[in-house]
Amino acid sequence: MKPIRQAVLAETTERGVTLDCGDGIRCRISILKPDLVRVLFVRGAEPRQPRTWMVPAHGTADVPWEGRDRLDETSWPVPAFDRAQAADAITLKTAALTLRIGLQPLALTWSLPDGNVFARDRSNHAYLFGQKLRHHHERHEGDRYHGLGDKTGRLNLHGRRLRTTMLDSLGFDPEWGDPLYKHWPFVITRDGATGVNWGIFYDNLADATFDLGAEHDNYYGLFRGYEAADGDLDYYVFVGPDLDAVTGKFLDLTGRAPVPPRWTLGFSQTAMAIADSANAQARMHEFIEKCGAERIPVSAFHFGSGYTSIGPKRYVFTWNLSKYPEPRKLTDAFHAAGIKIVANLKPCLLDDHPAYRVALEAGAFIRDRATGQPVITQFWDGEGAHLDFTNQAGIRWWQDGVRNQVLDYGIDIAWNDNNEYTLWDDGPECAGFGTAIPLELARGLQPLLMTRASLEAQQERKPDERPFSVTRAGCPGIQRYAQTWSGDNSTSWRSLKWNLRTGLQMSLSGMHNIGHDVGGFSGPVPDAELLVRWTQMGSVHPRFIMNSWKPDGVYTAPWLHAEAIPAIRSAIRLRYRLLPYFYALMHQAAEGGPAPLRPTFAAFDRDPATFVDNDELMVGPHLLAAPVVEPGARSRAVYLPAGPECWFDFWSGERLPAGAEALLAAPLDRLPLVAPAGAIIPMTDEPADFSRLHDEPSRCLRLFPGPGTGSSRFTLYEDDGISVAGPVAKLRFELAWTPETVTLTADGPAPINATPAGMAPIGVSLPLADRRTLVLNGTGVALEPRPFRATLDA
Repeated sequence: MKPIRQAVLAETTERGVTLDCGDGIRCRISILKPDLVRVLFVRGAEPRQPRTWMVPAHGTADVPWEGRDRLDETSWPVPAFDRAQAADAITLKTAALTLRIGLQPLALTWSLPDGNVFARDRSNHAYLFGQKLRHHHERHEGDRYHGLGDKTGRLNLHGRRLRTTMLDSLGFDPEWGDPLYKHWPFVITRDGATGVNWGIFYDNLADATFDLGAEHDNYYGLFRGYEAADGDLDYYVFVGPDLDAVTGKFLDLTGRAPVPPRWTLGFSQTAMAIADSANAQARMHEFIEKCGAERIPVSAFHFGSGYTSIGPKRYVFTWNLSKYPEPRKLTDAFHAAGIKIVANLKPCLLDDHPAYRVALEAGAFIRDRATGQPVITQFWDGEGAHLDFTNQAGIRWWQDGVRNQVLDYGIDIAWNDNNEYTLWDDGPECAGFGTAIPLELARGLQPLLMTRASLEAQQERKPDERPFSVTRAGCPGIQRYAQTWSGDNSTSWRSLKWNLRTGLQMSLSGMHNIGHDVGGFSGPVPDAELLVRWTQMGSVHPRFIMNSWKPDGVYTAPWLHAEAIPAIRSAIRLRYRLLPYFYALMHQAAEGGPAPLRPTFAAFDRDPATFVDNDELMVGPHLLAAPVVEPGARSRAVYLPAGPECWFDFWSGERLPAGAEALLAAPLDRLPLVAPAGAIIPMTDEPADFSRLHDEPSRCLRLFPGPGTGSSRFTLYEDDGISVAGPVAKLRFELAWTPETVTLTADGPAPINATPAGMAPIGVSLPLADRRTLVLNGTGVALEPRPFRATLDA
């Protein structure tokens, strides 16, 4: 590789400048917003990858199937900025930041309007180009790094060297394993010198390595680096002020997750052992009956790929009718029980697949650029070819399969799995919608477009329903289409502890609809205590599913251990009781609010103690969960951040001091939860009918006013839970308190029973020890006081 030693001004533009860096390299620096700057290096006549699929045009929700012109910036309004030039530097200044472009050598320095420098290129050899490309920044010992998607270990990634390629990482090490399933070249930095939070996103689909302080070279001081195997150096920088804002601005650039159907926030179950068994259909009917017998609410069942299997091999878009003699009768039975169906789909056709020849003749596969033949690779106990989703033939073949072999059988949703595209031959090439792309520049693109193809086939079938899908792999932009998870984890207390952090890292990275395989996918069968604690942890994640594959044929289910059923039922029940709160959080995130799940330091960054590594997480603004991650523990030490007037034990209502550690009771049947002063937590009420699940219409607000004087607010969203364009009732609640009085003011549509949910009056309760006068003032919202009840079972 060769470094850029100097640059000269080639031209000024309406957005910034273009620099001539020598050797045919030009650098275009563009101000897109006052707090968003793009830096693009072009080698030769055009970018190595002329199109982007990760960044939609400004003001649009998506990109065209064939991608968007990487050079086109016309959708962004031209912002106001000042430009100044000296012999050795050019300065661009907006209302939000100042960028000094040093020319000899080329090095960029970023600062706030007050002069505080929050980012600086390495002073020498910051940019290097060859077949690979590199970009280096200075770093400080106190810097904190977050993001990069599904990364394991501590949330502060400082000191690690991490890759952003995609692998099928079955049984990965939950603390140190890397890479996993996502290509996610987005890093958040909390600058150790200034405390400023800022983000950098590299719009490049090539495999990359991020060195966040592992590498040291005596000639350069402390630095961090990005190295891509190919592609373009095309990056965006945006500044906070806080961590939530950085993640939000990344999502403003790459797209936000839509509001999911409400049923997707319920409990789900899947079991490869059932789907793979010789009498699979009969066993699935038994599963439905078992749910009712054990009073376990289930909103969705995820069909593993066993419905397509013959022996150990999997044949996408086929049904093994010896195991599933009447598939439509089975899907009807699930629907009659109120359970949606999600079916596993894989993008590789084994070479003995009954439709292989048809797909081959249609030109639907990724091909070798030298021979023009499909690239054959190992896949699920056989060899096969991967479909190419940059090829209209591949998209058509796939969507026909989704329609004819999935949706026509009564299945609701596609689960896009095993889509990491781990083809390591030298010559795989994608059609690129008419302009061929090497797979190394499109590996992350394939799962993105696969998921989009599945989603659009579903939308075509039910255009009035909200789109929803699931994917294991992907790149930035996948959040526009799908829920995702941390992949094929393993069963252990260690996985429970560290998976929690991986989920929070994904959330910081902009993946808000996430979760884990409760109980562990691979490895040993979980014991009763571990399964209970894992279910409790899963109950506060948007994706809440038990999914497992065990060599002995046992599958993880709520009734795996008879003695644990009551505690597991209670954890699942808690999830359904909290569903109105979760649903509101998903609405708020889609509208530009913070992630539903956050580490405590994201919510309380003014408290330095929150940055100490811990096992807690914020669930929205009004609930802190402290999952138990150690065997035998029946209490849980939790640091309660400074900021709120105080905190409250969710279960007992006990008042707890802020900025101090508390010891919470954690009997086996309880997830420790605390609420900050001012919390307004909408829940379902206490219906006698336990069968009512995600559409349960009753509501009760749990209020936790502080002991002094203060106020807070929360917006509850009510609709039919599935319609794209149906009415949405926003019920706005404001809580105010003094030492003598607690007042709840509600504003919403009138009358409340005209809302899509058809709710009865909303119950309102205070902790038992709170004897203050409760004043209720509902405008169009019927409110009535209720006693506080912590019990979750009817």
